[in-house]
Amino acid sequence: MDKVEKVIIKAIKREVTGKQVKALRRAGKLPAVMFGYQVESTPITLDTHEVTKILGRLSSSSIVTIDLDGKQYPTLVREKQRDFIKNRLLHVDFQVVSLTEKIRSQVRIELTGTAPAVTDYSAIIVTNLTELEVEGLPADLPERIMVDISNLVKIGDGVHVHDIVVPDKVVIIDDPDEIIVNATAPRVEEVEEVVPEEVEMVEPEVIERGKKEEEEVEEEEGETK
Repeated sequence: MDKVEKVIIKAIKREVTGKQVKALRRAGKLPAVMFGYQVESTPITLDTHEVTKILGRLSSSSIVTIDLDGKQYPTLVREKQRDFIKNRLLHVDFQVVSLTEKIRSQVRIELTGTAPAVTDYSAIIVTNLTELEVEGLPADLPERIMVDISNLVKIGDGVHVHDIVVPDKVVIIDDPDEIIVNATAPRVEEVEEVVPEEVEMVEPEVIERGKKEEEEVEEEEGETK
């Protein structure tokens, strides 16, 4: 459960709001909001390129220090608005936190190792949880939680929340009995057998008509004799 280095992003107070924010974005600036512990909601402006590069390698539990007017505020990223068509950030919400008060945060799960159930039984690994909710001091929150799947030996094996070991200063909030990941049997596609339909043989009408014509000729010949 790795920790990242201290991350500092410089910000300036933002006076521009509403439709005028578009001009900021065209100038390479990112509108954001900072709120939370002992701070009123404060509009700020950041450098879009810098923030995109930094946040791209951080998780929701990573502390981001906002440097505003020479004062530093420890924060967590609570929401990112993105233009997926142009692949760019539009807005970020930063929650200011106290480094001496416990908070809850979602921490992403990363799978590691190779499951023998896959190599030996062609099992399929199904992930039921991608994040875990944890509680602790902001500085103690892990960036990610590694889940080793090498213990999935046979089909039906799984890793539960209670199997995860975290540092003493961090508590997992999720249900201990909830399954994080498990090995399931491979899906077998059923091949539906096609039964040929019985076809009723019908004698061509032209043959039947030919027989009737022959019978009529014979009757006529019998009358003339």
